[in-house]
This record gives sequence, C-alpha cells and structure tokens, in this order.
Amino acid sequence: MIVLGRIVAPFGVQGWLKIHPFGDDPLTWRNMPNWWVSNDPDAPAEAWSQRELRGCRAHGKGLVATLEGVPDRNAAEAIEGWYIGAPREALPKPAADEYYWGDLVGLEVSNEAGEALGTVSGLISTGAHDVLQIQDGDTERLVPFVAAYVLDVDLAGRTIRVAWEKDW
Repeated sequence: MIVLGRIVAPFGVQGWLKIHPFGDDPLTWRNMPNWWVSNDPDAPAEAWSQRELRGCRAHGKGLVATLEGVPDRNAAEAIEGWYIGAPREALPKPAADEYYWGDLVGLEVSNEAGEALGTVSGLISTGAHDVLQIQDGDTERLVPFVAAYVLDVDLAGRTIRVAWEKDW
C-alpha cells in the first residue's frame, strides 16, 4: 500500500473527513473510485479497508472527502487519525520527476563524491517543501527534497544522489 495522507478531523455532521495529503496534487485522487483506510500506516495490504469514494474536493491546503461506511460525524470521529492509502496499481501514474513517497523510502542516498549517506527512512511535509529523512545507523540527516539538493532519483537503481557533505 502507498500511504497518501491522513484523516485529521471530521468535517461537518454528514460524515465528511478532513484529509492532510502527503504530497502534491491530491485532487488526482478523485479519479480513484475507491480509497483504503487503516489505523496503521505499516499494516499489510489485507488489513486495509477498501471504501468507495462518495465525494472529494479541495479545502484549504488539504481535502475533504466522504467515504462509504462513514455516514455521520460519529463515524468520522471513529476514524480520525487513520491513514488513507491505495495499492500501487490503483494510483495515477506520476509525471516525470514526480514520485510517491512510498517509492522513495528504502532508497540508498549518496552525495556527489559517491559517499554513502544512508537510507531514506521517511519523508516530512513541512508546508514549504518535503524533506527526506535519511538514516545512517544512529545518525539522521534531513535533506530538503528540492532540486538544489536532490540531483538525481533512480528508482530502478534504488538510489538518490544529493548535493550534501557527509559531515553536515
């Protein structure tokens, strides 16, 4: 499963959900007839519950949506904090130089000199831009996921090359 966002609060009294998306262009999710929900982002695919998407629209910096099985505010409150996801094959294909966060986690990161910096353990959405969390043993590095720092992403080779000194 690719985790797309998180349910942050109920929205109104008719079962609508306020969604914080992880990544850009979440309105493309409207093209998916079904979304999947889980209270654990690391749950196996069979633990995610498939729900028909009944409505979705932009709201501020996020989305509001309504799903099958969430008829009122009480039902929406019951899944507050849960995650929205989808199997890879249900997602729209990303454009050139666009990536799903799930595709980046686990990639090996090196700098321009070829020094290994660690492995992508996650991403953080800061509002201004996303940030790669790179783990190297007990050392964590945070690298902005912008062109000035991320020089190359090779999904096939499972690597990312960044403009970053190892001692920073």
